[in-house]
Amino acid sequence: MSVGAANMLVVHVDMVQALALAVCTYYLGVWLKHVVPVLERFSVPSPVVGGIPFAFILSVLEGCGVLRVTFDSTLQTVLMLAFFTTIGMMASLKLISRGGKLLIGFLISVTVLAVLQNVLGIAVTKMLGVDFHYGLLAGSVSMMGGLGTSAAFGPNFEQVYGITGGTVVAVTSATFGMVAALVVGGPFGEWLIRKYKVRTPLTDPELAAKLNVPEEVDTDIIDEHAAEHQTFTEQLLKAGGLIAICMAIGTVVSHYLGQFITLPAYIGSMIVAAVVRNIADYTGKLKIDKVGMNAVADISLVLFVTMAINSLKLHELVNLALPLMLTLACQTVLMLIFAWLVLFKLFGCNFTSVMLTVGGIGFSMGATANGLANMQALSEKYGQSPQAWLIVSVVGAFLIDLINALIITTMAQLPL
Repeated sequence: MSVGAANMLVVHVDMVQALALAVCTYYLGVWLKHVVPVLERFSVPSPVVGGIPFAFILSVLEGCGVLRVTFDSTLQTVLMLAFFTTIGMMASLKLISRGGKLLIGFLISVTVLAVLQNVLGIAVTKMLGVDFHYGLLAGSVSMMGGLGTSAAFGPNFEQVYGITGGTVVAVTSATFGMVAALVVGGPFGEWLIRKYKVRTPLTDPELAAKLNVPEEVDTDIIDEHAAEHQTFTEQLLKAGGLIAICMAIGTVVSHYLGQFITLPAYIGSMIVAAVVRNIADYTGKLKIDKVGMNAVADISLVLFVTMAINSLKLHELVNLALPLMLTLACQTVLMLIFAWLVLFKLFGCNFTSVMLTVGGIGFSMGATANGLANMQALSEKYGQSPQAWLIVSVVGAFLIDLINALIITTMAQLPL
């Protein structure tokens, strides 16, 4: 604790204290979601619900010249690497091959969408006389990337390009996108089904048979009974140990790649994890425990994002309010037009394309979980599309994250 300029009290929060605060604000968010049902209805993440009020209070105190809090981000960086390494573990070539040409087409389409999101963001910010990097942050960083990518690239843009409030813009945009995707996703799918009189599995048994995926298709990391005799501690330790090894090797890979292109720190770990996953798939010599891996992914994501949100300087958003609101409104319109003309019409105007469309809206404006939630809402009423479920899971959970990182890094270095 010290006294800064203008007699402002400055409090330094070390990495352990920052972690403890993240736990507290996360569970504050969990409690608030129980108290305010609308937050649960729109699946607003608990780190956002608990972290934003905390960040708001600190921002008001700093803006009034009363108190400034600085956070040690060491553990936040470690948790970020851990989370994206678990994403790399999902990159199974066996699963990708099962998606066939439709998966490749879908991946190409959302890659084009990521570029368009950035082009739109850049156009709006340039028109308003704002640094174009803000357009990227309100583009595919937050829309296609979601909270995880936002919390990773926000600080990167602040350090590399001197973007004030970059993390605030990215996280705020990602939160907006996640809510918007859930609000428009399901109704948009309903509109497509009714307007184009799409045949659905529940109304057409013959179609249901065609959409069925063989039972041997397994989207889990390993068979669900492979580790049933292990304790959860053993599963968690095994998964955590494997992630730590991939992270260690990944730092070397990132350092090497950094000599040729500027990439976020987690790329190397993602690549190493993807290689390990596929070696495990094809040799059978290594078992990757899904229970422990999912636990590592969930814990690291929750704590990493919460720590990032806790340290947001929301007062830096005041001068960016209008450009941000206009950019996000344009991004929503772009998403709906693209979903209609490309994701739906290009892929056949059938039930599978409807499910790909609502799933695409979900993860292209926030998170893969939102896309799956949109698909689940429609499937409860109209029936399942396992192929669409597989494609959205594989593309949204890993493939587009890696491609999006390359797109963001490349476009951020444009001489605009």
